[in-house]
Amino acid sequence: MDYIAYLHKDPASDFGVSFPDFPGCITAGRTLEEARRKAAEALRFHIAGMVEDGEKIPEPSTVDDIADDPAAKNAVAFLVPAHLERTVRINITARESQIERINQLARAAGLTRSAYVVQAAVRPVENVKFRTKWSQQQATHTKKLKAARA
Repeated sequence: MDYIAYLHKDPASDFGVSFPDFPGCITAGRTLEEARRKAAEALRFHIAGMVEDGEKIPEPSTVDDIADDPAAKNAVAFLVPAHLERTVRINITARESQIERINQLARAAGLTRSAYVVQAAVRPVENVKFRTKWSQQQATHTKKLKAARA
């Protein structure tokens, strides 16, 4: 199933992407290729969040449906495939402080906890800095706890 996306570009900005069928689902990329790739990712995560929240996924709009859409002004429309896979619920075990930190980061990113954890898992190379910083924070915390107990 493919959904229509709008590609916007102002002279002093990145390429922006929005979806008429999914208000609030937006992304951007420095290059046209990055915007296209991020559009597919944003759509996938947005749909996953809707499924997780029990929301109905809309049928894709047609070109005729969006003909008079003001958001399409000065935009290029393109199709983005929505790979709708079955979502599987899992349980994980983590310390309460780790879950609290995941929740904070998810809120800051505008994602659900599940979407954040999945995104972190499927983008491991981009998250090396995060994991390293998190490990350093955990090590510092552990040292402080040991010092306090001594």
